[in-house]
Amino acid sequence: MSSIEINSLTKSFGDFNAVDDITLKIESGEIFGFLGPNGAGKSTTMMILTTLLKPTSGNALVQGYDVQSQGKKVRENIGFVQQDISVDEYLTGRENLILQARISRIPKSEVSSRIDEVLELVELKERQNQASITYSGGMRKRLDIASGLLHRPKVLFLDEPTVGLDIQTRRKIWEYIRKIHKEFGMTIFLSTHYMEEADKLCDRIGIIDHGKIQAIDKPSTMKNALGDDRISFTLVDGIDNRDSLIKKIEEIDFVKEIKLKEDEITVFSSQSTDVIPKIFQISNDMEMKINTISLTQPTLDDVFISYTGHNLRDDTGKKFSRRKEFNLNRRRGF
Repeated sequence: MSSIEINSLTKSFGDFNAVDDITLKIESGEIFGFLGPNGAGKSTTMMILTTLLKPTSGNALVQGYDVQSQGKKVRENIGFVQQDISVDEYLTGRENLILQARISRIPKSEVSSRIDEVLELVELKERQNQASITYSGGMRKRLDIASGLLHRPKVLFLDEPTVGLDIQTRRKIWEYIRKIHKEFGMTIFLSTHYMEEADKLCDRIGIIDHGKIQAIDKPSTMKNALGDDRISFTLVDGIDNRDSLIKKIEEIDFVKEIKLKEDEITVFSSQSTDVIPKIFQISNDMEMKINTISLTQPTLDDVFISYTGHNLRDDTGKKFSRRKEFNLNRRRGF
């Protein structure tokens, strides 16, 4: 059974379509990444799937329950970690989780053991009795994730889970997400505008831009579909024999094309890991020494550009607040 099924989903604010007729399925146990710039429709989609917004048209099922007519059942089966950290800074880590347990109506007999379990999972057990105001940003995010896991959801929604964190902390959060996925085997729906995050974590990604889904596939498949790796190298000497070298390299399996620009030779190949050692072997046999060599492979940035025609827009250095966006839309009468 699909964990999430979206059919022709649209959400309009006035005459602006934040989500524009999207359709997709996410399988049980999958880590699915929603990749796109701020304002692309990622968080609006997530708010519909978590019953916080009603769609204008279309429908969505989470664990088989309709997000509009069976909202209570949907909420019983999901965890939602929002972009903005929601922990109470003046409560201890454990007190925050006790409060969340009450909100989630977890049986009193299970509260203590469940809190111990998630604190161990996110490695906050030693700091559980300290006020969370003393925690780093990464620790608060881990506590937020722990709160979303307390009632053992079937589907975990993570909205921009590492926004505003430094790269080291961001990668640490990735480790916890992998750990959670392995431990619980749950479906994870993750929105992000970080290319590397989507590439490292997700089984599949959906690229969304201006409210429309542009592509859905595995990151590796998307990158491979763009074309060949580029192996570029220069020689120390032996320019006179360069044409002979190029002819021999052309005979290597998986070499598709060779281009020469000034002193640099560029080899286009579908299997760079096989071709590079052979280039070294041929040049060595011909007593031609390679000076520099580099390998360029297609990236998710290239994929995004190929589907949208532009780079992934950033937030111009300002923290993007979904709460502010939601309140602004309310004031506008949306």
